[in-house]
Amino acid sequence: MKAVVLLSGGLDSYTAAAAVRRDGYELFALTIRYGQVHAREVDAARRVAAALGVRRHVELDVDLATFGGSSLVGDGDIPVARRLDGSEIPSTYVPARNTVFLSLALAWAEVTGAEAIVIGVNALDYSGYPDCRPEYLEAFERVAALATRAGVEGRRLRILAPLLHLTKAQIVALGLELGLDYGLTHSCYKPAPDGRPCGVCDSCRLRAKGFAEAGVDDPLLAAG
Repeated sequence: MKAVVLLSGGLDSYTAAAAVRRDGYELFALTIRYGQVHAREVDAARRVAAALGVRRHVELDVDLATFGGSSLVGDGDIPVARRLDGSEIPSTYVPARNTVFLSLALAWAEVTGAEAIVIGVNALDYSGYPDCRPEYLEAFERVAALATRAGVEGRRLRILAPLLHLTKAQIVALGLELGLDYGLTHSCYKPAPDGRPCGVCDSCRLRAKGFAEAGVDDPLLAAG
């Protein structure tokens, strides 16, 4: 079995890819340089892809910064110390990002003959993005069935989100069970010039919450 995994270099995509690899899938990794304000996560994606032993790792340039609309592509300031239990969608939401990414992964999945696309989204401990919800993934899977030759010919392509209903602590625990080295990953939205995480953006705080609740130290912080 083959799967195209959207690999950001973060904790979630690394864990999701490893979980699917454990289930017997051969991995093809896709990393998108979408105009994010720093390239640390792309470097991390290279390390993670090597650790996973992927069949092929493709880095693709799709500059969403041209449109703007998100602090992750330099349009406004990245929020810090924000309430994580609020209902508002934060400025770090990149308009239609997961739809763009899944569409690109879908194209490559057709070419490789992959049966699945893997995405590390999470609907519990997350920042409130609309394209991380179960109903969105179910809808995209229907689109994949309707809009591809594979789907029309009856070869269903699945969207696998193995972390969807896990807390961040459960994700960390799963990764440790799988033997993952989280020191390879990068999660921070606004790292220091030397790569150290800021500790106050949404992503840093959610990561810290996960490690704390799992009762283990974050090797990324220990290394720093």
